[in-house]
Amino acid sequence: MKRETLIKNLQKRVMKITFTKVNGEERVMDCTLQEHMIPPTDEKNRKENEKVLPVFDINKGEWRSFRLDSITNIEALEYQDYGVL
Repeated sequence: MKRETLIKNLQKRVMKITFTKVNGEERVMDCTLQEHMIPPTDEKNRKENEKVLPVFDINKGEWRSFRLDSITNIEALEYQDYGVL
């Protein structure tokens, strides 16, 4: 999936992203970029890197990032998975 497409999906829903961490471990993260679910951020503090995507990990309640080339699976989650409905 292209970076722009993934960002658009994350802005609309919670996604389960599976990726391989730099140390070789597999990580599964439920994350989003939906404005109503993320804390306010200061755009000036972010580094620009087209190979890495910062997302909000809704289970940890913190910002995390992953390399786009390390993604092994992407799954859209339903709202009821997080008690929104």
